[in-house]
Amino acid sequence: MRLKGGCGFLAVYGSSLSEDDLRMKVLQLQRLIRHRGPDGSGIHIAPVSKGDEAGRYSALGHERLAIVGAMDDPQERKEAMMPGQHDRLHTLSGNQPLYNHDRSLALAVNGEIYNHKKLKEELKDPKPFRTKSDCEVIIHLYEELGEDTAAHLDGDFAFAISGDKGEFYAARDPIGVDSMYMGWGDDGAVWFASEMKCLINDCKRIEQFPPGHYWSHKTRQLTPYWTPKWFDVAHAQESLNLQAVRDAFVDSVDKRLMTDVPYGVLLSGGLDSSLVASCVVKMCDKAGRPRPATFSIGLKGAPDLSNARKVAEMIGTEHHEFHFTVEEGIDAVQDVIYHLETYDVTTIRAGTPMFLLARKIKAMGVKMVLSGEGADEELGGYLYFHKAPNAQEFHEECVRKIQALYNFDCLRANKATMAWGLEARVPFLDKHFLDVVMSIDAKHKMIHKGEKEQFIEKWLLREAFNCKAEDGQVYLPKEVLFRQKEQFSDGVGYDWIDGLKAHASRIVDDTMFAFRAERFPHNTPGTKEAYYSRMIFEQYYPSETALKTVPGGPSVACSTAKAVEWDAEWKKAADAGSMLDQSGRAVDVHDDAAKVF
Repeated sequence: MRLKGGCGFLAVYGSSLSEDDLRMKVLQLQRLIRHRGPDGSGIHIAPVSKGDEAGRYSALGHERLAIVGAMDDPQERKEAMMPGQHDRLHTLSGNQPLYNHDRSLALAVNGEIYNHKKLKEELKDPKPFRTKSDCEVIIHLYEELGEDTAAHLDGDFAFAISGDKGEFYAARDPIGVDSMYMGWGDDGAVWFASEMKCLINDCKRIEQFPPGHYWSHKTRQLTPYWTPKWFDVAHAQESLNLQAVRDAFVDSVDKRLMTDVPYGVLLSGGLDSSLVASCVVKMCDKAGRPRPATFSIGLKGAPDLSNARKVAEMIGTEHHEFHFTVEEGIDAVQDVIYHLETYDVTTIRAGTPMFLLARKIKAMGVKMVLSGEGADEELGGYLYFHKAPNAQEFHEECVRKIQALYNFDCLRANKATMAWGLEARVPFLDKHFLDVVMSIDAKHKMIHKGEKEQFIEKWLLREAFNCKAEDGQVYLPKEVLFRQKEQFSDGVGYDWIDGLKAHASRIVDDTMFAFRAERFPHNTPGTKEAYYSRMIFEQYYPSETALKTVPGGPSVACSTAKAVEWDAEWKKAADAGSMLDQSGRAVDVHDDAAKVF
């Protein structure tokens, strides 16, 4: 059995506070992220004994969500209660921080390490691990590899290591699936946390910890450890291999079934989540394991709901469909902005139904779900990709979108679920799968409407699964496999976005909006909906440094600012300062396209 799951952590390097005061400070701040890990807490304080920080202290605080626990095993629990074995209670429970063999290094981590068994076999030190956590390998790897540790990990993670000799090392996974921030205090201390709310009162400057980087006490700087060749379009010239795409994705899903607790699949009825659900069911059937439940949410009559029901019936899952009203969504927006720590319009639109759904799922006893984020960024699934002028710009936009995921979809998926202590895993953002699909020449991803091939966005992925699996059954019905892209915030029901806009227009009058640049000089909102979100955000996070953790710039249907230049009408509107809509309906190829310029 394993012992890890989604969690929340807080870490400080080089604080000038006394040991007792720092312990109290960390304990108080940990409460702000207890929603991420309601199953246990831990803290570790270590002196910084070398360099300019001598006489200062470092700290790790942790809030644990137990996806799996060996103490759930009756036999192990019985053995641990025997005389002389009580020290095994902590070891078996997987509580954090985790320690190396001589307890000179401590680790606080949020994440899953999918190659932990392979890494354990490669360690030079053969001593047995203290726990059965997949994440314990990180701290032993650090003892042997030091700053190269993060580059060897295959998984989703955010962590910090503190040593008794003043060592400190923090890192985040390549894409930023797990949230992580860093900040700088007035006393020179450097802070790290799963969520910004822990840092807001003690740091003069706060930033998102960049994905694919580590921070070390040796340099006191961020250093990139993940720079794949396909960042450069010159190294994205591979020919189309649908079998390789299919195999890589199936392997990615299989990795993420590493759990012993009840889990499920978020099923919107769109291509990406439906493929995840289909693959999971086929793997469970092959292994003789129970099929997971699937979950969907939307306004009554929403396009996603009927498609989700169709997929669930076809693959044979116990499906749970939840409804919400526009009013319920609006009522939740304040909580959504508090937990997501953003004022980005699209993230809030999509984050609200996900936030509501996560609460329902957690109440049913489910602690982990698989979700479909990432495919649109890798494969050009957003409808605005129809406007891409050539393969090079298509690929470069995909790279920009992947590099920005931690600001948007990853942030939403992580925080909207962890607000209720529910962990979301995202197979499309597997490191190997990324290498496979992003190394393919983007000419195979370009969209040629009306042609026999590549006639729809993400044709490459659709065609890869347009076949029968090992069980002799198709992965998905064609009406789902080739359904047009629908952004989640649209698919839950068009009235959701329209209702939110209408509500914002009632709250933000014309006079308020006319003076928006005076009130909000940084990232000035371009719509009343954006103004409304910004008002709420600043109630919780009023500092300028918090505002700057959220990116801005023009965007249409989730595009980057660069891609706005692909369409003359979009560019003209952006140059004139007019509003640009994030809904997929803003693109004229949408089946229900709306005039928004």
